[in-house]
Amino acid sequence: MQLPRAIASFNKYVTNRLQGLWAWLIPPWAVVHHTGRSSGRAFKTPIMGFKTPEGFAIPMLYGPQSQWVKNLLAAGGGEIQRGGKRYRLVDPRVVPAAEITAKGIAGVYTRAATSTLVTTLGERV
Repeated sequence: MQLPRAIASFNKYVTNRLQGLWAWLIPPWAVVHHTGRSSGRAFKTPIMGFKTPEGFAIPMLYGPQSQWVKNLLAAGGGEIQRGGKRYRLVDPRVVPAAEITAKGIAGVYTRAATSTLVTTLGERV
């Protein structure tokens, strides 16, 4: 299921600003750090992500057209803050959500999306 872009727009200006205050501390929330493709500006986006056998999975409930997804793919990675720690994201790729083998809440949340960004957690920064 892909959520409407209107919800993504609302979240960008309202919800994300609030979640950004605590998302980096409380898994499964996290904050993705990425660089704008054209502007070169640094951005932070709160997300919900899970460790899975495939790597680190971030369900894309708004679809792959989200700017943070495009930025990570164009740059070949970025960084993530999760549980108070910061890691490099390496080799991001978009896969169908059905290919993710996560269980529990990670599986439910991942299967709710039509596609998932999967990446490898690299070294701590």
